[in-house]
Order: sequence, then C-alpha cells, then structure tokens
Amino acid sequence: MLPQTYRPVSLKRNIMTKQTTTAHSLREALCCERGYKRKKQPEQVRAALIRCAAELAARSGLTGVTVQAVSAAAGVTKGGFFHHFPHKQALLDAVFASFLAENDQAIDRLMDADDLPSGRFTRAYIGVAFDDILQADKSLLIPLSLSMMASPELCERWAAWLAERLQRHQETDSLPQHEVARLAADGVWLAYSLGNTHGIRDPLSLKNHLLTLTRERNSL
Repeated sequence: MLPQTYRPVSLKRNIMTKQTTTAHSLREALCCERGYKRKKQPEQVRAALIRCAAELAARSGLTGVTVQAVSAAAGVTKGGFFHHFPHKQALLDAVFASFLAENDQAIDRLMDADDLPSGRFTRAYIGVAFDDILQADKSLLIPLSLSMMASPELCERWAAWLAERLQRHQETDSLPQHEVARLAADGVWLAYSLGNTHGIRDPLSLKNHLLTLTRERNSL
C-alpha cells in the first residue's frame, strides 16, 4: 500500500497488464520457490521471476533488480528470462501490476464483508494499510512499496489506480472524514515504513479509531 498522496518531484500501489502471478501469491510469497519443472511449466517460471524480482526490489531497491540477479534467484538462464520478459522494465511492470492487483483483491474482499455503504472503500483502504503495518516484521511488502517510490513511472501508475478507485466510490467515500481517515492511514503507514514511530500510539488502536471516524457521518 503506497500513500495516496505520495508523489516524487515530477509526479505520484494504473496499469493492468496481463498477469500470470496472482495477487495472493505475491503477498504470500515475496520469495522464490523452485520446486517446479521449468520446461513443462513456463507460467510458473514467469511467476517465479516476478516473485524474485519483488524480493530483490524489497531488499535492494529497484537498482538491485538486474537480469542476472533475477535469473540467478529464480534458477533460470538469461535466455529463460528473456523468453518471458524482453527487458528489465517489462519485468518491473509485471511486478507492479501484480502489486496493484493484490491491493484490488484485498480491498474488494474487505468491502464485500462490510455491510455499511458509507465509507466502505475507505475502511477497506485503511484495513489494507494497517495490515501491512501489523505484519511488517513478517512481510517484504512495505520495503517493496518504498522501493517503488523511487520510480516516477510506477508512482504515476499508483496515482492512476487510486484515482480510478476514488472515482468509482465517490458516492460512498467523499465525505471529509473519509479523506481525513485515508490520509491519516497513509501517514501512519509511511511513518512505520521509514521507522519513524516515535510518539505514535499502538497501530491497532489507531486503526480502530480511524475506522470509527469513517462511520460517523457528520463528524467533521
């Protein structure tokens, strides 16, 4: 989950390119599993390349995602890499597309379980952001998100994704408290991502407070 207001100097977690890695696998794994038969399961090779690229980006930033490093991590040759991706940027696009799809699926699941229309998207957005925070010690998703902030192109795609979601839910999530709650969630997410948590109360309490705010129709 990238902050909804984040923009680098020139611009600001939409493309939906063809994906063979599900959002669920990227969130669950962010590591490489090599127990597959490469010659017989090319889609699993592609999925492994995407997962390994995500792991490298999380650990070393986008500069650490090289053709050689990803190929070695996934256990394939450079020829195997280029069979699936013509260049590094195509692989990064696939990683980010999976990242966005993961956010979509996680948000949609939370929205489906929410019976109150007003603020439904905002509560799901908050839920996903705080899930990242609460699982930070076991997940590479936050460092992956931070590494993606270094790319203006990927930030622009994130901004486009968020703009489309906000447009889709404008009838239910346009009250001032909805925006305030989303921005607050972004701030907490970014603070925890950067390790700047001094003075921040328990994240679970903050999450519950923001969720309550979204249910108060005229609170602001």
